[in-house]
Amino acid sequence: MGFGFGFMDAAFPVMFTIVFVLIFGTIVVTLVRGIGEWNKNNHSPRLVVDAEVVTKRADVSHHAHPNAGDASGAHGFHHTSSTTYYVTFEVKGGERLEFAVPGTEYGQLVEGDRGELAFQGTRFMSFERQS
Repeated sequence: MGFGFGFMDAAFPVMFTIVFVLIFGTIVVTLVRGIGEWNKNNHSPRLVVDAEVVTKRADVSHHAHPNAGDASGAHGFHHTSSTTYYVTFEVKGGERLEFAVPGTEYGQLVEGDRGELAFQGTRFMSFERQS
């Protein structure tokens, strides 16, 4: 005796509920972690240390969003991308710290630059190059 439509009619609501709970749970966990990191950074001391730029990298994410259709009625996807810039600094004692930095700051930094790094927890504040 095989599975008929009765089984699928009963199983679909259960599977739908499980998928919904998993997606909703993932969103909640991500939000809680983000708020926790933001709060931890706000309660961390602002530190200014001598540092050297040792590496730079960029992380490009591509996204496809469905279009509602153009004037001709054609449907498709609208593609966008976003870039997150990271810089790794080495401080006295050899410890390395990586921070997400604004694109304008990323473009001005060169590996080997030395200066004063200001940060608060995992939040990059500024880097002032020494001449």
